[in-house]
Amino acid sequence: MTNWISVALPKGRLGEKVYARFKAAGYPCPSIEEENRKLIFENPEAGIRYFWVKPSDVAIYVERGAADIGVAGKDILLEYDPDVYELADLGLGKCRMCVAARKDFRDRTDRVLRVATKFPRIARRYYASISRDIDIIHLNGSIEIAPILGLSDVIVDIVETGKTLLENNLEPKADIVPISARLIASKVSYKFKYQQIAELCRRVESLSEKG
Repeated sequence: MTNWISVALPKGRLGEKVYARFKAAGYPCPSIEEENRKLIFENPEAGIRYFWVKPSDVAIYVERGAADIGVAGKDILLEYDPDVYELADLGLGKCRMCVAARKDFRDRTDRVLRVATKFPRIARRYYASISRDIDIIHLNGSIEIAPILGLSDVIVDIVETGKTLLENNLEPKADIVPISARLIASKVSYKFKYQQIAELCRRVESLSEKG
């Protein structure tokens, strides 16, 4: 399978949208559309091999060469800084990384700001850019309750519609960076399978531009 392209897809709704985009670009794989619990799917005619992985693991599979290409959120790329090539913005899974807090929150710059987040690197980089001293509280879930319970002053998290924030009496205070799904490639694969990867990227990107 030296001439095949191996693709790491993120599990979930985003991955399904990504596969639909790849299929429309001429890289279908009928077995992936069947009701089954398989994780790896191949289509010899299209020279394509897909597999499902946890969204936060896509970049690891690509970085280490287990996949030639993959699709990962910009949040993952910024947080973990994998050694991969970012080839295209697919325009899918659009949201934004924000600072959020209670509606009545006012920042007191005379003390260290407590920041709860799943994205400590992104948070540190943002607050360093505005010269603000912070104390990072690294959480893995239920970020929104941290300021409600007094664990943190603010949170740094992904916001899509803002509904969850609103329901928890929180609101966005600052936008950090827009987030969307990015097509990434292994540096080794990009060198040795350049023509196949470049052609796939061109086709997929042309569909992105059409919306």
